[in-house]
Amino acid sequence: MAEPSAPPSYLEATTDQQYPPGQPGVTPYPPAQGAPYQGGAYPPATGQAYPPAGGAAYPPQTEGAAYPPPTEGAAYPPPTGQAYPPKSTPAPQQAGYQSAPPPASYGGGGSPGSDVEEGFSAGRGFNNKAIRAAFIKKVYFILFIQLLVTFGIICVFVFVEPVNGYVRTNSWLYWCSYGLFLVMYFMLACCPSVRRKYPGNVIALAAFTLCLSYMAGTISSYYGPNAGQSVLVCMGICAGVTLGVSLFAIQTRFDFTSCGGFLFVFSLSLFLFGFIAIFTRSNVLYTVYAWLAALLFTMFLAYDTQLLIGGRRYELDPEEYIFGAMNLYVDIVYLFLIILSLFGGSK
Repeated sequence: MAEPSAPPSYLEATTDQQYPPGQPGVTPYPPAQGAPYQGGAYPPATGQAYPPAGGAAYPPQTEGAAYPPPTEGAAYPPPTGQAYPPKSTPAPQQAGYQSAPPPASYGGGGSPGSDVEEGFSAGRGFNNKAIRAAFIKKVYFILFIQLLVTFGIICVFVFVEPVNGYVRTNSWLYWCSYGLFLVMYFMLACCPSVRRKYPGNVIALAAFTLCLSYMAGTISSYYGPNAGQSVLVCMGICAGVTLGVSLFAIQTRFDFTSCGGFLFVFSLSLFLFGFIAIFTRSNVLYTVYAWLAALLFTMFLAYDTQLLIGGRRYELDPEEYIFGAMNLYVDIVYLFLIILSLFGGSK
């Protein structure tokens, strides 16, 4: 007995031929664009236009039928009502691997890169605002204690006459404090293990503060006690300049942290200029030197403030609170001494 021949595939059907063949009343295949297809399990559901419009809900009726083949990584068939063809999704992540982190963001005048230097980094360490706020509070608290001690010692050296006379007649204490000041400064600036390890960093900073306080008090003692009012006025001017420069550095869009090379050249030039002015004994050159020095330390104050606040090309690491407080402290004390030399009636 001959086996019945299988009906031809619909792919083999010619235009306008009845499909499936031998069943009258069935829509010719292929149907016209947009015409409903009343056929069996395939293609779309009853009454749906064929081929489906882009974005139309289309799961095939037969579970698992691939039409057209899904894009790589896309789940198929899509859930009922989901737009077809489905959007391509990334392949599932393999165990043990992680996707690459997004590139770091840079604030202000920053530029992308991986610049990292000792004590501060490029665009790192301040992603958490709570960490940044705690760091800033810690630095300014330490700075407040330093300035309170320093200006307290200055007032004692200026207004207490026995102390004033003693420090003026024992200049060897000044030079000893100057030498210890330099040693502590280079130790804190160049040795991360010293300035990051508690409580050694606090002890070193306290010794550094006392040395610079003694130096500032000794210099101020030569302006008093009769010139004590000038010292107080210079303190007020220094406080006003410090506040104004700090606020400007915080809100300005200009990135002072990218000007480190300029500040270095300016400092070196001013040092050579001051060395030459020693031998000229000209009051005009002394005055010009003092104004340039005041400008330099004002720029250093803005530079160090932006390093502390963050959001620029370079910013201090959260562990560098001793380094940040020391830099701001030196800027403010030296700015006070320069203002005192300009307006204090120096002898």
